[in-house]
Amino acid sequence: MADTMQFDLVSPERSLVSVPVREVRLPGTDGDMTAMPGHAPTIVTLRPGLVSVVAEGGAQSDFAVTGGFAEINGDSVSLLAERGHPREEITQEIFNEMMTEAHRKKKAAQEKAGQQSAGEEFVTAAVKLLADMEALGTHIGLDPNQATVPE
Repeated sequence: MADTMQFDLVSPERSLVSVPVREVRLPGTDGDMTAMPGHAPTIVTLRPGLVSVVAEGGAQSDFAVTGGFAEINGDSVSLLAERGHPREEITQEIFNEMMTEAHRKKKAAQEKAGQQSAGEEFVTAAVKLLADMEALGTHIGLDPNQATVPE
């Protein structure tokens, strides 16, 4: 079994990283998980959180993502993020934009649920998204209460 696997992280804006790694920690919607070389093939839906990558030499890098998907094959992990940034690039301003978008999604889900009887699961998902975004901000030392809440 190999000691490393290929890790690629891309977002719609750019390719964030493409490196050999020893492990990748993912914020899955069904719980956090760690992928290492030889991991069974799977696809993971991501929630907002930090993706932590441990490189060959043991150095760790963190990337904030707002969600997306990761495809794990024994020798690689390919992650497509809805929105992603290296941890050191996340400023309060960028985080506020992310939070405003999460608030917007929650409001849209509530409006949709009010128009149809089967929309409650959309509201629940939007509330969870907002809570995960708040937790991400708090975890990296940013204030989730500074974002603009749509009226």
